[in-house]
Amino acid sequence: MLNSELGATLRLAFDDDRDADTFLLRLDRYGPELVASLRAVYGERTDGLLDTLIPVLLHAFHTRPADLRRLDEARLLRPDWLQGPDVVGYVAYTDRFAGTLKGVGEHLDYLSGLGVTYLHLMPLLKPRDGENDGGYAVQDYRAVRPDLGTMDDLSTLARDLRARGISLVLDLVLNHVAQEHEWAVRARAGDPAYRDYFYLYPDRIQPDAFEQTLPEVFPDFAPGNFTWNEDAQGWVWTTFNTYQWDVNWGNPAVFREFVDIILHLANRGVEVFRLDAIAFIWKRLGTDSQNQPEVHHLTRALRACARIVAPAVAFKAEAIVAPADLIHYLGTGDHHGRVSDMAYHNSLMVQLWSALASRDVRLMTAALRAFPPKPTNTTWGLYVRCHDDIGWAISDADAARVGLDGAGHRHFLSDFYSGEHPGSFARGLVFQYNPQTGDRRISGSAASLAGLEAGLEAGSDLWIEHAVQRLLLSHAVILGFGGVPLLYMGDEVAELNDYTFETTPEHALDNRWVHRPRMDWERAGRVSADPSTPAAQVNAGLRHLIHVRKSMPQLHASVESVVLDSPDPCVLLLRRDHPSGRVLGVYNFSEHRIQFPAYALRDVVGEFALDHLSGSGFSLYRPTITLEPFRALWLTPTQLDL
Repeated sequence: MLNSELGATLRLAFDDDRDADTFLLRLDRYGPELVASLRAVYGERTDGLLDTLIPVLLHAFHTRPADLRRLDEARLLRPDWLQGPDVVGYVAYTDRFAGTLKGVGEHLDYLSGLGVTYLHLMPLLKPRDGENDGGYAVQDYRAVRPDLGTMDDLSTLARDLRARGISLVLDLVLNHVAQEHEWAVRARAGDPAYRDYFYLYPDRIQPDAFEQTLPEVFPDFAPGNFTWNEDAQGWVWTTFNTYQWDVNWGNPAVFREFVDIILHLANRGVEVFRLDAIAFIWKRLGTDSQNQPEVHHLTRALRACARIVAPAVAFKAEAIVAPADLIHYLGTGDHHGRVSDMAYHNSLMVQLWSALASRDVRLMTAALRAFPPKPTNTTWGLYVRCHDDIGWAISDADAARVGLDGAGHRHFLSDFYSGEHPGSFARGLVFQYNPQTGDRRISGSAASLAGLEAGLEAGSDLWIEHAVQRLLLSHAVILGFGGVPLLYMGDEVAELNDYTFETTPEHALDNRWVHRPRMDWERAGRVSADPSTPAAQVNAGLRHLIHVRKSMPQLHASVESVVLDSPDPCVLLLRRDHPSGRVLGVYNFSEHRIQFPAYALRDVVGEFALDHLSGSGFSLYRPTITLEPFRALWLTPTQLDL
């Protein structure tokens, strides 16, 4: 991309030769990726786009604060900063965690004490008033929700977080904007430039053609994918809700707009962008309009722009898709390791709950084996629960490999976690029942789904103990898997379902708010006062897991976990072959004490092993070892005769 004539022209935009050298070196490094991906999407329109894009990059570079420039240099020297075992994430709604952005700043001791180095604050950019899909209907990307604070408050919080080694993570909604967004307002007013920012059709001919192959995301309260808008005199593409207008990424101006938004927020201190609904941004007739090749070109081009101006910034793909599609969000072929830096491992979360319900890890083993290896410079976002519902993303092919019927198992899980299945320990709610497919997604907090609510209702110490153990086992898996473990706010103190969501009109029709309670600071304050409570046991157990994780370089995410055949269907075995040494994760997904064949461990770690979680040694030359209910082991070889 960078020839001598262009370099000389761009150098005139700088007063300091050192800044010019920095910008031009980065442009020379990432420019070819940027141009190649833009040409793959926009063809002959690329040159015109670049003419308008370069000034955006220059302006953002010139206005980037000095402390963030230092962070850029530090990240360039340590490009694996998101992959280390010292990285621990925390996910929270600002208002439900601390009221305001300033309130979050008052709880940084709490986050640091928990070991958090990555703070994802759920959607806080200014949404539309009223219904706004939990904040994902953004009206203004350059303003904060007024009740949470201001952009200056956001910058102050980001600075205070950086001082503690905590990265600020924000959502960037790429697929759609609120119908009140300035672009949509201008489109409705008839401005042809802004009408081309959206998909607007005068009649149903094109929408009906697209609908033939499009799924419905929210069939209960937002059926269909198009909405008639009287002011715009057209059918608007609205994948998620009628008030969320899909933007037309086929228009190069939309790409330029989002580059400007990303760099503006990066200069405010955002270090990681969660690319919301990234799978949906390119539309193609005759397909489900998800996971199209242009999506990955566009993401790579956005990443190249960020690398030129703000290389401290990372992208996380919110792509809840099948493994064969998911790997493309981290990069394959020419895109290898050049798309997003991180992606959600939704399948692992689903398989954790499946194994807890069935006490059987064979499906999990088959599903994890179906994952192609990721690029070594990328990482997984790993979680037990998140703000969203649980959709039972279990493929028929994976189920068939272990003798299960996919539809039947998905039905079982919906029954189990809604509490309808006999013997279920879970207390969840059915979300978005689709009578055409039979799909029933599930809402519920981790603690309520794991059985704590049922145990407290029954007054059963054993049920409560098992619920605590299920929570800690699940977190042991994500903390030991290799990636960024993401703790969902309140899970560290075992918060239960919050059924009061029904009393808030804008939440009442969306039962996902049952697992979005306000942070119970009184509960959090009691965990040290009374260590016998379930909340205290979960909190202490999590803190211990995090402490041990940070001491183990073998958990660096450049290495993948490999699932091994297990001689017991209740026990998951995950092997990690890191240059620092091998680790074997052993996880008992049942409430039973298991006599586990020692050879299955000995073949991996040798005759003597150290469990880092308990500090205990194991002699593995004996026939069996005892695995207590829901026991987790992180084993490494040792030369000691134990």
